[in-house]
Amino acid sequence: MNYENTLAFTKQMDADDPLKHFREQFYIPVINGRESIYFTGNSLGLQPKTTQDYVVDELEDWANFGVEGHFHSTHPWFSYHERFPGLLADIIGGLPEEIVVMNQLTVNLHLLMTTFYRPGTERYKIICEAKAFPSDQYAIESQVRLHGLNPDEAIIEVSPREGAHCLRTDDIVTAIQQHGKSVALVLFGGINYYTGQVFDMQAIAEAAHTVGAYCGFDLAHAAGNIELKMHDWNVDFACWCSYKYLNSGPGGVAGAFIHQKHITDTALPRLAGWWGYDKATRFQMDKGFRPIPTAEGWQLSNAPVLSMAAHKAALDIFEDAGMENILAKGKLLSNYLLFILDEINNGLDEKMIEVITPRTESERGCQVSMLMLQKGEAVFEALKQHSVLADWREPNVIRVAPVPLYNTFRDVFTFGQIVKAILTTS
Repeated sequence: MNYENTLAFTKQMDADDPLKHFREQFYIPVINGRESIYFTGNSLGLQPKTTQDYVVDELEDWANFGVEGHFHSTHPWFSYHERFPGLLADIIGGLPEEIVVMNQLTVNLHLLMTTFYRPGTERYKIICEAKAFPSDQYAIESQVRLHGLNPDEAIIEVSPREGAHCLRTDDIVTAIQQHGKSVALVLFGGINYYTGQVFDMQAIAEAAHTVGAYCGFDLAHAAGNIELKMHDWNVDFACWCSYKYLNSGPGGVAGAFIHQKHITDTALPRLAGWWGYDKATRFQMDKGFRPIPTAEGWQLSNAPVLSMAAHKAALDIFEDAGMENILAKGKLLSNYLLFILDEINNGLDEKMIEVITPRTESERGCQVSMLMLQKGEAVFEALKQHSVLADWREPNVIRVAPVPLYNTFRDVFTFGQIVKAILTTS
């Protein structure tokens, strides 16, 4: 597509956008007296206007039914979690029986590592990305220590080459091959939170399996953002949060994927809970854990219904919009943002912005990370004064993420105009 850095171009793009009406279904924060340009959906997605109704419905059933709401409310709480696998199947790229909504992201990561990280004398290493999101780093380190191992010996971090910001798939695969039979688990984020790089999950999973290791992914920045095919890529497990691109509220309920080849294997170790027990005999309260033969078998406790109600409101919008349409617009928005940033750099006496997010479409989602070579903090603070919500990451990166469901091409254009004005003002 031939992009143009003009208001007229963005008006036409927004007019032709098949998802344009979905913006009206979200609350857009008002900052400094005007509707903001909200580019932080990669951190916390906006609230759908239906969320309050969905949550209030459950509050009313709680008020009217009390404990009987577990079975007699409009949407019985006993089976409330069963509403989600079908809605998430296209988003995660998994079969419904491979998906369960439960807990929080890092809780799920620990639960899944309990199953899929079983170090032995020879096979005990975990291969991951260097400078992964801290939650993943801490989870991996604590799991290694839990097994009495030294993190400095058991954790192998793969770093970008000198002078580079992003990892090469070849380097990840090479690291897996080099450590070979000593690798127990390969665990990466689907997208690096800092650079916005999308990893080749299929290639990584294949490399892990070739050396006999399990492979899992943290999809916090990937779910609802990029095309995922967890089942087809033969990924062993994955987990994600729902409050970023999935717009399900701060600290919202999370999700997990366990591949079909594992879900009926009762020999796999796990931390068991009542809600993962066979549904037909759950209330007989017998000793001896008998897991549900789906991803539900990894559940611990009954559903957090109020949080799940907010999740349902958001996922209904995804189903209405269609994941294919969301992905298509996401590519157009990020491509246009890159075009605008290049226009800004080309118009300056010296380069002030280095984009550290990959240019290749398959290697990025909505997020574009701007390494500010000059005036970084000044630009970030000025953006807020101009009603733009972006995200700062030390030492000098501004992350912006135009989200297909509620951001527009005009948002991107206006953002570019603001950044240009800030950088050209002495």
